[in-house]
Amino acid sequence: MARALVLAGQAWDRGEVPVGAVVVAADGRVLGEGSNRPIGNSDPTAHAEIVALRSACAAAGNYRLPGATLYVTLEPCAMCMGAMLHTRLARVVFGAPDPKTGVCGGTINLPAVTQLNHQTVVEGGVLAAECAEVLRAFFRARRDAVKARRLAEREGSAPVLQLPEAGADGTSPPRGVPDA
Repeated sequence: MARALVLAGQAWDRGEVPVGAVVVAADGRVLGEGSNRPIGNSDPTAHAEIVALRSACAAAGNYRLPGATLYVTLEPCAMCMGAMLHTRLARVVFGAPDPKTGVCGGTINLPAVTQLNHQTVVEGGVLAAECAEVLRAFFRARRDAVKARRLAEREGSAPVLQLPEAGADGTSPPRGVPDA
């Protein structure tokens, strides 16, 4: 989980929601890792878990990773948990719970659905305080930046859109058309 936290920090540095994930084989080898990239990749599926799974499957030369464990700093969403079930992971370990989109007890408990053809053991709360604090700090910093920008705009220190000046004949050019 410590490595997943480092990867979460890398996502933050790129302006992404700070989530990191690591896939570890049954023998302890790191097979793959990833951090959130949906914004930078313009790809809604580029969650840390998916990036890590793709990396691990490529390393293993197989789309299945039996016996492997995925460590992730935030409770997985439905898309990610679905991919983990299809990958046949033995275990998923997450840090902070996600009461809005988490599906390992947060909103629903997808791994507990016995009708699914694969069962993955899920453990939550590992380094939960540390994982949650990274997320809280990220969103706090983002809110503070928005407040600072709005304050600067109100105080006039931010650039303000200037309309073109009137021509020599007193007429203004049409809006959206630059002066020639």
